[in-house]
Amino acid sequence: MDFNKIAQEVLESEAKELLEASKKAIDWEAIIQCILDSKGKLIVTGVGKSGLIGKKIAATLASTGTSSFFIHPTEAMHGDLGMIEKQDIILAISYSGESDELIAILPHLKRLASKIITMSKDNNSSLSKMGDFFIPIAVSKEACPINTAPTSSTTLTLALGDALAVCLMKARNFTKQDFASFHPGGSLGKKLFVKIKDLMQMQNLPIICPEIPLKEAIIKMSEARLGTAILANNNQLFGILSDGDLRRAMMQENFDINASVKHYANLNPKYCTNENMLAHQALEFIEQNKIQLLVITDSNKHIKGAIHLHTLISAGIKN
Repeated sequence: MDFNKIAQEVLESEAKELLEASKKAIDWEAIIQCILDSKGKLIVTGVGKSGLIGKKIAATLASTGTSSFFIHPTEAMHGDLGMIEKQDIILAISYSGESDELIAILPHLKRLASKIITMSKDNNSSLSKMGDFFIPIAVSKEACPINTAPTSSTTLTLALGDALAVCLMKARNFTKQDFASFHPGGSLGKKLFVKIKDLMQMQNLPIICPEIPLKEAIIKMSEARLGTAILANNNQLFGILSDGDLRRAMMQENFDINASVKHYANLNPKYCTNENMLAHQALEFIEQNKIQLLVITDSNKHIKGAIHLHTLISAGIKN
């Protein structure tokens, strides 16, 4: 049995249904305007596979600027109808348009909500007859070999849900910043919102006097486990001693482990005076300058903290 061919046929079959659906007339203008004019939520409902797709559609809407959630018709009949308000809009999904659980709550949805958008294969279905707007999800054939399991139809329903969400995003001028505000734990949210001050280390920093012997500085570096010692006078940044500085020092003929650490340190180190700099910008600065530790100071070079390359990476900060 050629499973590669079978898989290809499934994808081609579902893609064909999506292309055919793109040619169908749907009154998107009226649907989008109705949602934009509403001051309520867009509540999605459905049972079975349609319900699972409905949950995803609601999640996509909610994360892209449209207040939305999913309710199950059975739970709605047992109290969840109390979540619906007069200004809300319902998106009801049923391929057949005849799902008993959904049909049973439709009179209550019409009584409680503002408008109903239906998704079914036929606008003459029991479901769609009771709706105000109709989005067709009919397919000529399911991708499954017995033309029964919801495959092409659920893919089409999901894609139409995405089309609805994207239209609303465009209408609302939804930006990356807006998306990140709803996804603060995602990579985009971290990139746009996490700042140096949120991650920098302020306690137990390896701060040393520039005059101490190098061997004492090495001990301090080892204890702090940052691979770097920070030289300072009265907490004012004086220099940096990194692992690289130490290795280069040891290659010198006149290397003296008892000499003052300032003789081997970088006395013109890179530092940052803006603790509100975005963390991803700090990562870019660190990588560009090929350093591992960035010291944060005030405008007078008084040390406020430090942030290590590994801290940024561990926090999921990326460029």
